Amino acid sequence: MIKLVWREPESLADVQALVQGAIDIEFSTLPPYLYASLTILPDTNAPAKARLQSVIMQEMIHMCLACNVMNAIGGTVEISPPSYPGNLPHSVGGSLVVHLYPFSEAAMDQGMAIEAPLEPIDPRTLLLSAGDQDVVTIGVYYERLKQALQALPASDWTPDRNQVDDAQFFQGQVFAVNSYDDACNAIDQIVSEGEGTPKTPEVQGSPLDFQNELAHYYRFWEIKRNQVLQKDISAEKNDSGYVWGGPLGVDWSAVYPAIPDPEQYDFSQESAAVQLTQANCNIAYTAMVDALTAAFNGGTGQLGVAVRAMFDLRMAAIAALNTPLKDGSVAGPAFIVDRIIDADATRIGEAA
Repeated sequence: MIKLVWREPESLADVQALVQGAIDIEFSTLPPYLYASLTILPDTNAPAKARLQSVIMQEMIHMCLACNVMNAIGGTVEISPPSYPGNLPHSVGGSLVVHLYPFSEAAMDQGMAIEAPLEPIDPRTLLLSAGDQDVVTIGVYYERLKQALQALPASDWTPDRNQVDDAQFFQGQVFAVNSYDDACNAIDQIVSEGEGTPKTPEVQGSPLDFQNELAHYYRFWEIKRNQVLQKDISAEKNDSGYVWGGPLGVDWSAVYPAIPDPEQYDFSQESAAVQLTQANCNIAYTAMVDALTAAFNGGTGQLGVAVRAMFDLRMAAIAALNTPLKDGSVAGPAFIVDRIIDADATRIGEAA
């Protein structure tokens, strides 16, 4: 379970720092989830891949919403990609080291560890977990952030400042944040889609989010168990109201022979073709990060540039996964920001 250090804000700058923490967390989940999805062999594991892709898309939406909150309170959005393996931003004590794993049970375990709610709802029992006053789960972090945002005076909010809405990205799901109420709606969406609706003294809790879909934690759990999670319609329902149903059709062998954590791999001894595919992945990823940073800081047209870079990254990743290393394995994208590479000398899709 990811836990964050909560520092009670004393100023607008402190609140902006807490929002930046949310942006960092949302962005940092994308590479490990993408690596797992990209390494599934074509035309296999369709139900699992659909679940992973839905999680990835929602994480991107969550990052967009967090960036909108930052802009609404006058902050400057930063996109700061972490290295893998490594700690997610603001995690405590190095308790969870996040890797780039190919599609595997280990990758699903990691996804569950990242998305775990304070009280996961087990289809048989309710698992209880004690909280801490200063070290909190993502869900608690966001709830406290809502309180901090609510305490800001109206003068700290700037409507229509660098907002990204669904006219530009993710139609019907991304919206402008111009007030505390908008920010509250954004945070509720982020938390519910990640953890499900929380258990409270008044509410039993549910693995479903506010859109009545399974939250991220439970989608990873479905894949890990290779079972569909469904509502319990039996006469004597269990405490959670859900049961494990039929198989999901997961085939753990239908995966590229991809190495974990390609950032740690020494590609200098590999062929020029392998080195080219990795360079192209870095170029596309760097372009995407730079364009997103510009877009959320008011850059006109930069979101379109970011979307094109995402497509380039996908194509570069496919090329990398189909270019064998010397030992017959392959390496997916390492998700490295590298501005040293001369983009004029390297072109996505060129042969070495």
